[in-house]
Amino acid sequence: MKKIVVLTGSGISRESGIKTFRETGGLWETYDVTEVASPMGWANNKELVLKFYNERRTQLENAKPNEAHTGLAELEEYFDVHIITQNVDNLHERAGSKNILHLHGLLTQVRSTGDPDLVYDIGYKEVNLGDKCEKGFQLRPHIVWFGEAVPAIEEAAFITSTADIFVVVGTSLVVYPAAGLIDYTPGGCPVFLIDPNEVAAPGYRKVEFIKEKASKGVKILKEKLIKEHI
Repeated sequence: MKKIVVLTGSGISRESGIKTFRETGGLWETYDVTEVASPMGWANNKELVLKFYNERRTQLENAKPNEAHTGLAELEEYFDVHIITQNVDNLHERAGSKNILHLHGLLTQVRSTGDPDLVYDIGYKEVNLGDKCEKGFQLRPHIVWFGEAVPAIEEAAFITSTADIFVVVGTSLVVYPAAGLIDYTPGGCPVFLIDPNEVAAPGYRKVEFIKEKASKGVKILKEKLIKEHI
């Protein structure tokens, strides 16, 4: 069974109504990213940061996986599919995908500010100032903020290095270190990029572009891969 590694970004969840930071009308126009998604923002105003992520959880609870999420899950019937996502939502899980690595954390989890190994599943509940772990430390979103290291990137690089087919869905390939994962694909590994916008892929890699929104693009990709590899 061939191994497909899929790198997903905010574009795959946009059709589920999840706001992104960068798009027109996105979160950057409502919030200063340094105030709600950085260690400095957390140090300056914990209440604002917690409010921001409480709002994101409420939005996520009302969102549903779209055809791109379910299409990738359905590929598991034919391929060994591993998803590496930059997204902090749980829509891949809810669509039925089994092998998911969250590079930037997960909205439905929080962790201790005093012991980062203490991670809790909270679903869509609110987290407020004064909510603490069993060791007495304030809880914070289990999210990799701007300026923080990405602990899962080494695992992601290893998974990518074992791919037979590599797929990029809904990410601009400008946010590092995730954007650099394409460099770890084996020589000769087919690379597909699904995005309705122009994306500057590395010139040294042969990339097949599918210029469609995620839902339609994954459908096209699924039919192509099944026809050519099954």
